[in-house]
Amino acid sequence: MVYYAHIAAGTSVVRRFWCDTAGVLGQTQTKGAMAPSSRFAGFYDQPLGDRVEQVAQWANLSVEEAATLRRAIGLDLAQADEMIENVVGLYALPLGIAVNFLINGRDVLVPMAIEEPSVVAGASFAAKLVRAGGGFQATAAPSEMIGQIQVLNVADPHSARFDLLAAREELLALADETDALLLRLGGGARDLEVRILGDTPVGSMLIVHLIFDCRDAMGANAVNTACESLGPRIEEITGGRTRLRILSNLADRRLARARCTVPADALAFDGLAGHEVVERIVEASAFAAADPYRAATHNKGIMNGVDAVVLATGNDWRAVEAGAHAYAGRGCGYRSLTTWAQDSRGDLAGTLEMPIAVGVVGGTTQVHPMARLALKILGVRTARELAQVIAAVGLAQNLAALRALATEGIQRGHMQLHARQVAMAAGAQGQEIRQVAQALIARGVIRQGQAAVILEDLRSE
Repeated sequence: MVYYAHIAAGTSVVRRFWCDTAGVLGQTQTKGAMAPSSRFAGFYDQPLGDRVEQVAQWANLSVEEAATLRRAIGLDLAQADEMIENVVGLYALPLGIAVNFLINGRDVLVPMAIEEPSVVAGASFAAKLVRAGGGFQATAAPSEMIGQIQVLNVADPHSARFDLLAAREELLALADETDALLLRLGGGARDLEVRILGDTPVGSMLIVHLIFDCRDAMGANAVNTACESLGPRIEEITGGRTRLRILSNLADRRLARARCTVPADALAFDGLAGHEVVERIVEASAFAAADPYRAATHNKGIMNGVDAVVLATGNDWRAVEAGAHAYAGRGCGYRSLTTWAQDSRGDLAGTLEMPIAVGVVGGTTQVHPMARLALKILGVRTARELAQVIAAVGLAQNLAALRALATEGIQRGHMQLHARQVAMAAGAQGQEIRQVAQALIARGVIRQGQAAVILEDLRSE
């Protein structure tokens, strides 16, 4: 038998479980204890098995679920063969846990699936800094997606637009007929918009926007089905012909926002006073706001964190990427997705705003065992809660990158964490990996050729 106590996140309930290899067999609970903190001191230095056990207890994972983490991928070939076409194997990514996050007053452990060193460490460190200022505050708009219906060969686009708007209620009711379950859950068609695009290579066209509330799903399938159902009726009303009927990944009605404040004193670094670091970060932020070449790299850093959580939870990271960069490029030029400024107290204040269309039901979120585990570790119940967490992680990742750039430079910390991969690429195995990595860091030259020399010397000894 395995016995452990767990304090449910965000509550004062202590649950005591007794488990065997079959999973949770029983539990009792008492009230009055403090809720667990995501502030895991020294988590990085703990043995791998201890980290798994600590996360399993924190997230109230069963023995079977913890075993899924230890199996590394949780997905077998038979499952994979049902998910996509032409399966020949599995491709694994590391799943890390970002610690220290406090979001809307709730402690959160954040699963992140990513191959790049320093991302999980950077997010965890930035969350620690933000924690000193009260944590992240985040919001997310209702889960409304935009479905687009392209209408061509319309004799009088302006009159046809009026006719479509006049038929709004009929068209919304028709769209609602496509998903009775979603309708019962409070979702469904919300509004209809009609745009005219003139001077295209194929002449003027009408673009009908169906605004559709997807509730806790990402919503692509529901929106696409609803758009296709409207095609014949729209053709009757306009006298034109419909072509594309598909959602837009520029989900600007599904914006998530996060903000934070970092006390200047918490940013002091290696002889630099906190207020100097604040000024440097603000200057770096201004660069990204003014120059698209810098903004592209600035936003890529944000997406390091965003994509890692989206992927870990079984959501479509490509859709989120497309929406983020389209949103950054709206209007005049391409801009940064975050802002950083010095507030009236001299502290650092940051904000992030971007579309985050994700779900907690449907698709891979329910099919992939690791995605289900990631959602359980996060403790989110709705798509909006998940979007809030992702926005906070994106802001944290940006803070980590800007702080490094503004002080020691991005390469010092990144290359030290990268040293293990360099050691592995040179052929190091087991304990050799850490030994070679430490030697590379000590020499200050983190190159595969240097790692090969160190490894040869180590083995000869």
